[in-house]
This record gives sequence, structure tokens and C-alpha cells, in this order.
Amino acid sequence: MANSIIEEDLTIEGNLNSSAGGIEIKGQVVGDVSAETITVQIGGSVDGALSAKKIIIDGKHQGSLKCDDLKIASTAQIQADVAAKTMATESGAKVVGKVNIAGGQ
Repeated sequence: MANSIIEEDLTIEGNLNSSAGGIEIKGQVVGDVSAETITVQIGGSVDGALSAKKIIIDGKHQGSLKCDDLKIASTAQIQADVAAKTMATESGAKVVGKVNIAGGQ
């Protein structure tokens, strides 16, 4: 299934849910986001809870984050409680909050 894209000029206030696809955020979301995969691009931001199998963050996130596989780019700014099975973080990323990595099982 194709990704749903929130473009740079778009601000969404409310929760987003994609049961089978991915959500790519280039703009701003104020609310919770749930999908198979979530990507927060550079310039994109989410103020709310993120929940997915795979999450990639290049932009900004504030709230909470729960996933199986988390990738955090050097440009990421995260202020959240993080729960993931696996996490890869590039040098330069900023993460503030509780981090719980359970390990891949």
C-alpha cells in the first residue's frame, strides 16, 4: 500500500490512523499518529504519540513513541518517552526523555 503524505504547507490538528499503510510527515501534525510505518522528514514535526512497527525520525517529535524498529537521524529533535525493540541513532541526534529498548526477540 502507498504512503500517505502530509506535505510541507499542511498542518493537521487531530489523530491520524493508517491500518495497512505508512504515513510520511513533511508538515506539522498536532495529534496522535498510528500506522504500519511513520516517517517524520526534515522540516516535519509531530506533537503527540507515535505508534508503528517502524518509525524513522529526521525532523521534530514531542510526546511519546512506541515501535518495533526506530531509526533516528542526526537532524532529529525528540522530546518523548521512547519504547522500542531496536533503535539506531546517528551522531548529532537530540533525544530528551525516557528511553526503553527491549531488544529484538
